[in-house]
Amino acid sequence: MADKAKQAEVEATNAATNEAPVISEAQANPEQFLADFNWHNYQEGIDEVEDSQLKEFEKLVSENFVDTLDDEVVTGEVVHISDRDAIIDINAKSEGVISLNEFRYNPNLAVGDKVEVLIDVREDATGQLILSHRKARVIKAWERVNNAHETGEIVNGFVKCRTKGGMIVDVFGIEAFLPGSQIDVKPIRDYDQYVNKTMEFKVVKINHEFKNVVVSHKALIEADIEVQKKEIIGQLEKGQVLEGIVKNITSYGVFIDLGGVDGLVHITDLSWSRINHPNEIVELDQKLNVVILDFDENKSRIQLGLKQLSKHPWDALGEEVSVGDKVKGKVVVIADYGAFIEVAEGVEGLVHVSEMSWSTHLRSANDFVSVGDEIDAQILTLDREDRKMSLGIKQLSQDPWTDITTKYPVASKHTGIVRNFTNFGVFVELEEGIDGLIYISDLSWTKKIKHPSEFCAVGDKLEVVVLELDVEGRKLSLGHKQTTTNPWDKYETEFALATTHTAQIAEVVDKGATIEFNEDIVAFVPSRHLEKEDGSKLGKGDSAEFKIIEFNKEFKRVVASHTAIFKAEEMANVKAAVEKQTTQTAESKTTLGDANDALQALKDKMDGKQ
Repeated sequence: MADKAKQAEVEATNAATNEAPVISEAQANPEQFLADFNWHNYQEGIDEVEDSQLKEFEKLVSENFVDTLDDEVVTGEVVHISDRDAIIDINAKSEGVISLNEFRYNPNLAVGDKVEVLIDVREDATGQLILSHRKARVIKAWERVNNAHETGEIVNGFVKCRTKGGMIVDVFGIEAFLPGSQIDVKPIRDYDQYVNKTMEFKVVKINHEFKNVVVSHKALIEADIEVQKKEIIGQLEKGQVLEGIVKNITSYGVFIDLGGVDGLVHITDLSWSRINHPNEIVELDQKLNVVILDFDENKSRIQLGLKQLSKHPWDALGEEVSVGDKVKGKVVVIADYGAFIEVAEGVEGLVHVSEMSWSTHLRSANDFVSVGDEIDAQILTLDREDRKMSLGIKQLSQDPWTDITTKYPVASKHTGIVRNFTNFGVFVELEEGIDGLIYISDLSWTKKIKHPSEFCAVGDKLEVVVLELDVEGRKLSLGHKQTTTNPWDKYETEFALATTHTAQIAEVVDKGATIEFNEDIVAFVPSRHLEKEDGSKLGKGDSAEFKIIEFNKEFKRVVASHTAIFKAEEMANVKAAVEKQTTQTAESKTTLGDANDALQALKDKMDGKQ
């Protein structure tokens, strides 16, 4: 209390005498004052502090120490390192502690180093200030990443590992995503070659909601490539030969990198020979010389050629090759109408299906050859100007029609294979190149056939007889029924007119019924000839006697009648009765005449005429 009174007296004296105020210890040396101030004793009430001193102390603290209430990143100094922690002085009321685990990336941390920290816990149970270097690094890293994104600054990143669709890159301590398409301007097939490498990147996208960062290395080199691209495009001319690298291979062609500009070599411009896929000719990253064939007005689409750098195979075809020569080649394409044979690299000839076999019955080319087959053929036509060649295979074997009259004379019997049907007959192959036609009427002696498929099937073997031979027209007329005796010659006698036979009604139709005498003879019975003697009619399944009333061998027509059986008897009885009546009438006429003569004589006598 005495000190306060004394201080008040001094202040009053100063005010009265209008002298300058006395400078206190805190004002004279604030740092020493703060260092000597026992904050603990003050809080515990051990040391009493005057209000003026307390206000001055708080003022000095606010002016000289970090405000630990703000979540700001500050720079501190390492003042001590223990086995587990680092003591950091951030110029606060007390020193802070950071676990050494947060400095794993910096194993050489030493006393005196400056580090960025964030206040994590203002005071723990012991009143210690807990700091975080890791959180400070993250905050600063995001600030730097955002700044790089806004300004387009080029940053360094460490490629940590591969991931689905790209790579993981460490940028300022943040894991960023590098898409595979953003690694380079050309497609990358081996991502592993970039792992554990430090590269330059541009931050191209930031998702603040999900804390995602996307970087690109491709964006750095596109600017340089764009300059090169403009230079190359400006110098392009048709026919110009350039060196390029195979960038991509597709089923339809190859993309060539001309140094920042891509061009396409279509599959048809890779080789003079036919190929199934471009990878038969080129491979990725291969260096090639290509020629510019065409490009659009903007020169953004460039058509390139590879085969055009070599002489056309037709131009290199020897003059000694001529029509009639025998050549060997490989089947490269098969169509319905024939097959294309490569007789030299880039030189093809067509074998039409009609030139594959002497048979006049055309089939698919697949029946004769397959892709990849090595075959012999003969040149039939050769047009060097239009670069066309037709070939023949059958010409290398003898024409089977050469000795046809010896092998297949008229009336000779043979076995053939059914190859095809028409509405009017069957084509039968006797041997390769020899086909004959059996008309539908020559298939069977007895069966009525509407279509040949009712009688046989394709692939069936048939016995045939040569009926006619046209050597010039290369036609054979065959018959199948002629291989057996005509049963109608026998049936003509067996089923002669008026002969009677017992049979069963097989089917009742609109105008009558049919009966089967045997497997060949099916007779027709008109409705009026189905009537029985009692006036009723025969029905399906009824057995009875029938009389043949019509037999036509040529048209294989047989008509029978049941009614004629009992009608014939009636007719016989009528005839006999008529004849008897006629006799009796004649006799009666004779007796009556005699009587008349006697009566006339008597009359004449009575009349006196005699």
